[in-house]
Amino acid sequence: MPDTNRRVLLARRPAGIPQAEDFHLDAVPVPEPGPGEILVRNLYLSVDPAQRGWASAEANYSQPVPLGGPMRALAVGVVVRSNAPDIAEGEFLYGWFGWQDYAAVPVSAIFRRCTEAVPLSAHAGLLGLNGLTAHLGLTALGRPQAGETVLVSTAAGAVGSLVGQIARNLGCRPLGLTGDDAKVARCREAYGYEAAWNYRTDDWSAALATAAPDGVNVYFDNVGGPILDAALRRMAVAGRIVQCGTASVASWTDVPTGPRVEREILTRRLIWSGFVVLDHKARFEAAVAALAGWYTEGRIRLDEDVTEGIKGAPGAIAGLYRGENRGKRLIYVG
Repeated sequence: MPDTNRRVLLARRPAGIPQAEDFHLDAVPVPEPGPGEILVRNLYLSVDPAQRGWASAEANYSQPVPLGGPMRALAVGVVVRSNAPDIAEGEFLYGWFGWQDYAAVPVSAIFRRCTEAVPLSAHAGLLGLNGLTAHLGLTALGRPQAGETVLVSTAAGAVGSLVGQIARNLGCRPLGLTGDDAKVARCREAYGYEAAWNYRTDDWSAALATAAPDGVNVYFDNVGGPILDAALRRMAVAGRIVQCGTASVASWTDVPTGPRVEREILTRRLIWSGFVVLDHKARFEAAVAALAGWYTEGRIRLDEDVTEGIKGAPGAIAGLYRGENRGKRLIYVG
């Protein structure tokens, strides 16, 4: 085992989306696990849009990452030393292990054990935070019924690509919005979207009105902003909006303003719900079982964008927000 542990530290609070210069790489001795702790050798580091909020000092659903500490991140790793009676050395785990080579953590840092028969990396995407967000956001809050129309923003992303496929598997009509023509084609050809549009260049609102003349029943929104403003006016009566992200909003200080939507919510009798996956832990295992089953049956396609080496981590979140990734973004450090 190496003597040093490479870490990606949060050096300063980002102004909006974290940039490479907001982080600092260092190397320290490999930590020793304390009583009841385990030492995990990370293999795949996850890169997630939520890390923008975790690094920020602005109000969020979790405490900010401490300055000078390893960047908060989920990762897939293997146990190399265990002082916990129920965790064996050699076991693969997915948990809150941070952007670093090694993590000495309590068992409470474990998100899930990696036991399903899927590629190891898939535990950080399909069966991890992204897959659970897609499945539970859609089913628990969107409550789609067979035959209904489901609109998804960032439809080719790590979450959106799964939302579209889950909607299709549930008998719905998935429609997608994404940011470039190659991703539009990917939505249609790989992810089973009935139609998809480039929101930068297409008159997608008019096209949506033609594709869904009776309105959208479920809108799974990852972006907020002007796209949400337009989508609200294409919702069906009794439609459901799942607010999963606000990627298009550069900053919430000062509070941005936009069109008033109260009348749309009232007259269309809309249900608009905020979704944070950590609120739904009781449903995790059922969702994992469904996702793993669909993958085994060939009913879900998993795309991954894997880069190698921890030095690529500092700029990875910014690249995600620029739309550079093709599928779930991971950093391999094994």
